[in-house]
Amino acid sequence: MELRDKLYEVMKESIDSGSASGANLLVRRNGKEEAYCEYGFRDLENRVPVRRDTIFRLYSMTKPITAAAAILCAAEGKFDISADLGEYLPEFRNPFVSVNGRRVPAARHITVRDLLNMTSGLAYPNEETAGGRQAGAVFAQIAGRLYTDRPVTTAEFSEMTAKNDLCFEPGENFMYGTSADILGALVERVSGQSFGEFLKRRFFEPLEMADTDFYVPKEKAGRLAKVYDYSEQGLYELKTEHLGLRYLRDVPPAFESGGAGLCSTLDDYSHFAQMLLDAGEFRGRRIMPAQAVKYMIRGGLKASQKPQLKQGWDWMGGYTYGSLMRVCENEAETCIFSSKGEYGWDGWLGTFFSNEPAHGITLLFGVQQIGIGRAGELVRRLKNVVMSELTV
Repeated sequence: MELRDKLYEVMKESIDSGSASGANLLVRRNGKEEAYCEYGFRDLENRVPVRRDTIFRLYSMTKPITAAAAILCAAEGKFDISADLGEYLPEFRNPFVSVNGRRVPAARHITVRDLLNMTSGLAYPNEETAGGRQAGAVFAQIAGRLYTDRPVTTAEFSEMTAKNDLCFEPGENFMYGTSADILGALVERVSGQSFGEFLKRRFFEPLEMADTDFYVPKEKAGRLAKVYDYSEQGLYELKTEHLGLRYLRDVPPAFESGGAGLCSTLDDYSHFAQMLLDAGEFRGRRIMPAQAVKYMIRGGLKASQKPQLKQGWDWMGGYTYGSLMRVCENEAETCIFSSKGEYGWDGWLGTFFSNEPAHGITLLFGVQQIGIGRAGELVRRLKNVVMSELTV
């Protein structure tokens, strides 16, 4: 049985059992396509199938692109990765940390490296911490102004977030949060362009990523997949505006979220992935310096912080984290077929990106399922098939 057929059977069985409305998968090796398969529907109610040109909301699969943008700026001398973030974003000059319910000045500053490693102490919304509750209030403001004539901007988000308590001293722990959004604001500030314009000029245009942006124009709207959630009666469309992002993505947003905002196709994202595998080059064009790519894909957590990554994602034993991506460090501890140096990230709606430098393999998975759900198990099963078939 061909690789494509094996992958199709796994995907069909899972989707038929209700794991998702539909999905697609692209596998490339050494710059050539090894398999593409699709199954199910991007619009379940109208029976519109998932196709290769389906556009997905990337959510956190935005983060590796944001990290690449920030590291490219560092490669061009626009900032020092170890410097006080407040030198470039003045709103962060005097951070506060929550300690035993008290708000006290932080003992050290946030660095750009803290943002790249998610060790800044900046939280996503949660009810367990002061910073998390404050982040929730910020995103509530974004939601409240989303359809007004004064929506929150990328720069304003940074200014609002800088007022929040940190959940720990910068650099002390790993905690998934809004660091990537602040990196987007940083790129905007040091480049003198909007974050979206910087990405367009430095990545999307030279990488021929014509379907990647922070919004989906009207002529492409029919290709944007619907989002689904689970219920006892089966899957149903959920028009979520999670993290302050318009469901239909029908207008250019004021808040260009570096942590969650991009939409793309598998083919577009494969161009970005291939550029990283090729040490910063794409079709004869230099996109990033090779040393910048080397920095980006090597991980950055201290030994004491690595267990905190697994606390958030049980299957990530054997991994470290850095430049807004997981990086495989110890194959003996993984729950998925990966080789040392594998890196990538996934998204809140289940999209998944993996590069295997040791084997030249890129795997990309597209789906739109709330909170990843059972689609996370599906893509890990698919990755195991790919690794079994394409590696020795």
